[in-house]
Amino acid sequence: MPSRELMVQNTHLKINTKLCGEVIKLAKGYAKVQLKTDAKMVADEEGLIHGGFIFGAADFAAMSAVNEANVVLTGSTCRFIAPSAKGDIIDFEANIVEQEGPKAVVEVVGHCHGRDIFTGSFKTYITKEHILKG
Repeated sequence: MPSRELMVQNTHLKINTKLCGEVIKLAKGYAKVQLKTDAKMVADEEGLIHGGFIFGAADFAAMSAVNEANVVLTGSTCRFIAPSAKGDIIDFEANIVEQEGPKAVVEVVGHCHGRDIFTGSFKTYITKEHILKG
């Protein structure tokens, strides 16, 4: 794998990192986000983590890999391979695999306990100005 220059976060600067994970590595076309699961994410008495938090962290990893201020999600496909429980620490690695102008496809894999628990493909688009302006 070629060496990648470390970068500064330019997108999703106000995201709640307790709920969506924290960027722990960022390079051109790559991001690693770590989600520390807790009781606020639990869906049942067994401690199962709701899939929305898993998806949210994967989405944040994809946006961070693109790392443009006005990047938005336009579509995704994903697989939840294994469950996650309260207290798990999940690492999401995101890599841009296709890019054409403002469009990119980012592949994300979530790992926990030495195995893949999530895979996803995220389609992104970089708008000229903030999507809510205009």
